[in-house]
Amino acid sequence: MTAKKITVPLLKEMKARKERIAALTAYDYVFGTLLDEAGIEIILVGDSCAMVVSGHENTLSLTMDEAVYHCRAVRRAVSRALLVADMPFLSFQISVEEALRNAGRFFKEADVDAVKIEGGALMAETVRRCVEAGMPVMGHLGLRPQSVKQLGGFALQANSQEDAHHLLDDALELERAGAFSLVLEKIPAEVARQVTNKLAIPTIGIGAGPHCDGQILVTHDVLGMFEKFQPKFVRRYAEMAGDIKTACKKYIDDVKANAFPNKDESYL
Repeated sequence: MTAKKITVPLLKEMKARKERIAALTAYDYVFGTLLDEAGIEIILVGDSCAMVVSGHENTLSLTMDEAVYHCRAVRRAVSRALLVADMPFLSFQISVEEALRNAGRFFKEADVDAVKIEGGALMAETVRRCVEAGMPVMGHLGLRPQSVKQLGGFALQANSQEDAHHLLDDALELERAGAFSLVLEKIPAEVARQVTNKLAIPTIGIGAGPHCDGQILVTHDVLGMFEKFQPKFVRRYAEMAGDIKTACKKYIDDVKANAFPNKDESYL
């Protein structure tokens, strides 16, 4: 595990020496602290918080103000990991100038290390301008949650030869535009392997098989806290939803039975 502060150049070095990159999401101070202390290399304040924190059906409702708020909370906890802000729906698609202003808010107001932008070649100029302004950008290809209405749901992407070639072209265009890494979401493992091998920048997979340079999952999924559904690509390392409910029920029982607080838990 890399011990030093994670930076954009260091991530590229990790790819070069074939050291896998571990990434997870965080939306608040507590989880930011836990992930940073655990040694996670990239912490993404994802627009997924609209679903797992706020209960929406997709990511589209997240606003800039909400995203900045969550980033500021996580930033107070994180000193080692690379902190990446997910740019919300319509915060970067309207114009390059609008994207620059909104990306700048994350750096000025939340002191993030990078922003993430969904989309392929059409976003290349936006990526280029952000990078030229000194704001590192992570790209995102494959399943793009902000395009879920257009894509018709959360289906597997790039599962035809034509679509796979198009995805590779997009990846190369984003690399040329200056993106320092790419998230590849819900694509066939072989397609992810081909893209990873073609790029000099790291790929971070989510539902993209084992060949990417790193992996990312939603922390609430990893810990078994989000029970609404479990994607095929999620491995649960804990079942905390059940543990939390059990603990809460024990607390309720103790309160009802006047067993909490006891003498040692009271001021005398």
